Amino acid sequence: MSDHTTAEHTGRIANLLAAHPWVARAHPAPDGGVRVVPHPDAVTAVPEPGPLMREHLEQWAEVYEWTYETAEGRHANDLDLSGWRASDTGAPLPEAHMRDWVDRTVDLVLAQRPRRLLELGCGTGLLAHRLHPHLDGYVGTDVAQVAVDRLTIAGLPRTAFVRAAAHETAAPRVRDAMDTAFGPGARPDCVLFNSVTQCFPDLAYLTTVLHGALSAVEDGGTVIVGDIRHSGLLLDHFGRLERARDPEADGTTIAARAAAAAEADEELSFTPAAVAAAVAAQSRPVRMSVHARTMTEDTELTRYRYDIVLRVGPHPDGPGTRHVRRTPWDGHGGSDVPEALRDALANGPVIVHGIPNALLHDAPGAVTPHALREALQGADAAVLLDAADPRALAVAAPADCAPAAAEDLPAPSGPVAHEPFPLFVRRRLPEVLRDHLRRAGQDTVPPAITVVDVIEDGHA
Repeated sequence: MSDHTTAEHTGRIANLLAAHPWVARAHPAPDGGVRVVPHPDAVTAVPEPGPLMREHLEQWAEVYEWTYETAEGRHANDLDLSGWRASDTGAPLPEAHMRDWVDRTVDLVLAQRPRRLLELGCGTGLLAHRLHPHLDGYVGTDVAQVAVDRLTIAGLPRTAFVRAAAHETAAPRVRDAMDTAFGPGARPDCVLFNSVTQCFPDLAYLTTVLHGALSAVEDGGTVIVGDIRHSGLLLDHFGRLERARDPEADGTTIAARAAAAAEADEELSFTPAAVAAAVAAQSRPVRMSVHARTMTEDTELTRYRYDIVLRVGPHPDGPGTRHVRRTPWDGHGGSDVPEALRDALANGPVIVHGIPNALLHDAPGAVTPHALREALQGADAAVLLDAADPRALAVAAPADCAPAAAEDLPAPSGPVAHEPFPLFVRRRLPEVLRDHLRRAGQDTVPPAITVVDVIEDGHA
């Protein structure tokens, strides 16, 4: 085939691809392939996920439907750990550690004193089984029908379960479930989604879910986003994995491999600043606190994840709220931790910040999140992530002095998130378009199709 004929063929292919509803533009590339830009409607998150975003969500739904159906990690009706595996070995995470993980999450939720709780992505019911006895009503949603069916059959008092995605808080079937568990027209005073954000496509979808949760919860209530993967610690996480696989490799090699693995990661991770930006435009005031995971064991669930509590509505103390003193941890490293904390937390309200996290780096005065929790036993205090550094911790006393206006959080020094959705689109859209060409009678081998932009909400 001559160069002229090849160019004509590629041009016809580009025109065919441009006519596909998921394509905004298509044009021949200098290398003989075709470059396409996805149509915004195909990749949008609002008001409903577009077709490519739906495919991403359905892919995760299929994964969990299969995982819960096989039930390889099911220890008991209230302890189904299917799918909980370590990233480095692929082995199931230890049962004792997972019980600790559950207990810490339950403690965080119950500290908000909820009465009517809506959990988005309830999974196998690890939290539902433990929370419902403390509540007037509980509703759980999940994308896996097998999980919904098992929890419904369990017959937990004052509960209702329904198949729905995280963005469907306003769906009639979810409202019906809330009417059943809460009473007609009653709203939740707590919306919880724990260890599900890693399956979200991008920040646009996270924002959609957050807005739905904030719209659903009543004034004075809370939205809890739990077990979040911190994008600021992603390179550290993959660096550890690569070092475990190849202990003899030099530092430059490990860093390059970790960077490549982080770039190809298929799960969402983000900083607290991403949540602050998502909720900043809400009509009701929202205050935000960022909590460390304080489990005993040193695993990825303790090192690289955190929780956010959003308190919705005006501050209960009114506009003239008390001043919260901030003091650095510097100089407290010479004492034992309980004594150092007693000194540092005297004359509160106070937030002690800049406490090096001993799980992430070795520094004078470094402390593990668990050691801080143990030292604070019985105290009205909270273990936080340092707002300025994800490798550091903070302690607030009393605990309710921690929430601040979302817009007051410092901006991160690096990207606010790692989003897997553009990677998914670059892989999936060419597959769809090649099938489109075959259906259009283009039996010859099509030129390479490259997605050059994912333009929804500024993706590139």
